[in-house]
Amino acid sequence: MDTIYALATARGRSGLAVVRISGPAAFAAGLALCGSLPATRVAGLRRLTWRGELLDEALVVSFAEGASFTGEAVVELHCHGGPAVVGAVLRALAEQPGLRLAEPGEFTRRALENGVLDLAQVEGLADLIDAETEAQRRQAVRVLSGSVGQKVDGWRRDLIRAGALLEATIDFADEDVPVDVSPEVLGLIDGLMADLGREAAGVLAAERIRDGFEVAIVGAPNAGKSTLLNQLAGREAAITSEIAGTTRDVIEVRMEIAGLPVTFLDTAGLRDTEDRLERAGIERALARAEAADLRLFLTDGTGLPLEPTGDDLVVLGKSDTKSGWSGLAVSGKTGQGVPELMARIGEILDQRVGSAGALVRERHRIAVTAAIAALAESRAEVVRRDSRVELAAEHLRRAVRALDALVGRVDVDDLLGEIFASFCIGK
Repeated sequence: MDTIYALATARGRSGLAVVRISGPAAFAAGLALCGSLPATRVAGLRRLTWRGELLDEALVVSFAEGASFTGEAVVELHCHGGPAVVGAVLRALAEQPGLRLAEPGEFTRRALENGVLDLAQVEGLADLIDAETEAQRRQAVRVLSGSVGQKVDGWRRDLIRAGALLEATIDFADEDVPVDVSPEVLGLIDGLMADLGREAAGVLAAERIRDGFEVAIVGAPNAGKSTLLNQLAGREAAITSEIAGTTRDVIEVRMEIAGLPVTFLDTAGLRDTEDRLERAGIERALARAEAADLRLFLTDGTGLPLEPTGDDLVVLGKSDTKSGWSGLAVSGKTGQGVPELMARIGEILDQRVGSAGALVRERHRIAVTAAIAALAESRAEVVRRDSRVELAAEHLRRAVRALDALVGRVDVDDLLGEIFASFCIGK
């Protein structure tokens, strides 16, 4: 195994920078720069020198094999964050034999290969690095802490128990088995199918926490959509005008509501028009509104261009110039009613993510769905009058393999390139 090194913190000028070295020659590389290393897991101030030249003074921390992020021997150099300092340290490491610059995500990949993290935890780490909102952070921390692996371990135990019961009937096929194992096997299968089904159903909500919700602002021309968007954004994100049909394209503003990432879409005013460009904008607006998670219909009180469905909100616009409206009302110009509108949107979206469970990605849902299908086939074999126990047991083994793929216990090389492509070199 090569010894690798890289800047583990963000590039650019900063107060501090961390250079990580991992692999069998990590301690030797650290000694070559520092002269001596502090005791493992204890930070110590050291002068970094190379070829007789002082590079920097840094805090140095070493980790023994099996007690580090990668599972290998690791040395971290916490030096000053100036580009010249970092460059000098990296060049000194590059000149040492047996060391090479880490590839993107290679530190984390070694953590996976050495059993420090499972595949779901690797994905959780990537999500934690990208987290922008509190809900994203909480979800990513939960996955990184091993919640998916713990779920899989529990499901796996039940599958192994059910498989062992079936295998016992195969082993003693020529003898009288004193106990009918079918009730216990069916109970285990039914419980697993119900639990897996709930987790699969919660993936969509979890994906929304990670990827964000879209809220489309829909209405007739001059309903105040762009003015409201500017009020929400706190800046001139969209052009406003008394001329109807000003907005031709979909304008997006991303923000956080109730800890959730939300993108508001300002769409073209909906009306019949002969203007080809405006008509194209209206068609795009209708498509985005249909795909959005929630629609906010801004009305002048006389009617709506589309029929609201589900949780869609109907809101009176330009409320500073109107009265007598009993529902939600906002003024993009003065900000009147905007806090109440934001609170209502937050309540709706928070209810939607309430079903999110441990699984957070489409890959997780596909693996669990495959396990459910295998369990259904196993159950069908168990309840047959001429029960084919061998096939039932094989279907259970298929379910185990599907769940093992979820956390990377079986061959998942085809997934690794895609997953680690999102990591930076220092991670």
